[in-house]
Amino acid sequence: MNLQKIYEYALQREEEGYAFFKSNAEKASHAAAAEIFTKLAEEELKHIEYLKKLMTASPEEAGSSAAPLEDEGWFANRASDELLEQSLVESMIPDIAVLRTAYLIEHDLSEFYEMAARKSTGMAELAFSQLAQWERGHEAFFKELHDRAFQEYAEMPWGG
Repeated sequence: MNLQKIYEYALQREEEGYAFFKSNAEKASHAAAAEIFTKLAEEELKHIEYLKKLMTASPEEAGSSAAPLEDEGWFANRASDELLEQSLVESMIPDIAVLRTAYLIEHDLSEFYEMAARKSTGMAELAFSQLAQWERGHEAFFKELHDRAFQEYAEMPWGG
């Protein structure tokens, strides 16, 4: 397995995710929705920097480069208590497709990182496992948000 090619592919996917979340943060009409996308864009930047360190690390530096980053607390704490209140979910109904896309981005990345971890050893395996775990947290968050917004939409009376 060409580890450098895996890192390059991962970096491209993270940069695409960052662009998607940043763009949607700028388009969001609800402040809390914009905050969700902004925070995820910021976390995607952490992933980009993490991958760049891995790509440039010498074998001797690989251990420290692949060491787990600080916990991604905002998503690890699930922000749902603060941001998934009824008014936010209702405001995001027009953006169900965006929420679904956000979920799919995170889902695809987590599966990719899990596959890369299974095919790696040592510090690369640790790094990919950590990235997979972070992406699974983001994936679960967006799935919950999408599902709640979709449920609200499905229960609306005809005519809005």
